[in-house]
Amino acid sequence: MSMKIVVAIKQVPSRDSQLKVNASGTWIEEADLAWEINEPDAYALEAGLQLREKLAGEVVVLCAGPESASQTIREALAKGADRAIHIEAFHKGAAAGFTDPLALARVMAKALESEKPDLILTGLQSDDLGYGQTGVILAEVMGLPHATIIMNVEPSGNGIKVKRELEDGWFQQVEMPLPALLTIQSGATKLRYATLMGIKKAKTKEVKRVAASELTGSGNPSIRLDRIYLPVKAKHSQIFDGSPKEAATKLVEKLRFEARVL
Repeated sequence: MSMKIVVAIKQVPSRDSQLKVNASGTWIEEADLAWEINEPDAYALEAGLQLREKLAGEVVVLCAGPESASQTIREALAKGADRAIHIEAFHKGAAAGFTDPLALARVMAKALESEKPDLILTGLQSDDLGYGQTGVILAEVMGLPHATIIMNVEPSGNGIKVKRELEDGWFQQVEMPLPALLTIQSGATKLRYATLMGIKKAKTKEVKRVAASELTGSGNPSIRLDRIYLPVKAKHSQIFDGSPKEAATKLVEKLRFEARVL
């Protein structure tokens, strides 16, 4: 059983970055940031590479982002992906127009029309916006069965068997037909490093570039990011009237239902 696996990855600011809001208040200041692959997407890539090792086939990386995202794509190719599709936007972050997961999913679906993958893997969510929606919306747009919070994927007959993480240490085993889409949980397995040979081979692997403007036409965005800002820290005092017993009762209610510390 050979399988074509598409792994969607995203370039995000490094976790060690010191983030500052830009002058217009519409996004973070990007001038001096370091960038890396979104951590949940790195686990999606690892899951795809492990499946290819078991079943043969190919792993195709799909990334929407500016020219600088080429570094993240090359990292994925160095780890073992066979080729890549780069949906090129000409700006980073909010300016790229990819803060709307529905619009992004439609663009990604259009880019994959000719690929006809057996399996699409995405990270559970992105480290920057954290919507956790792009993968499941992409499945809906493409008309694919999907499952989320995946810890493990195994071939099963003509389909796959997946292990989903639930609450309180519970897991769910689900058998699914192909083609399908899965969102992968971080920490599901150990990530591999790119080898020196892998880094050399990555320079010769195919990267298909397509302008995001060629894939649009889906109408007005469903989400618009107007402003971002740091949480406002403020102190607030409240005096409870009545007897000490009545005041204590009101205090307990505030702590339980508003502060949620009881």
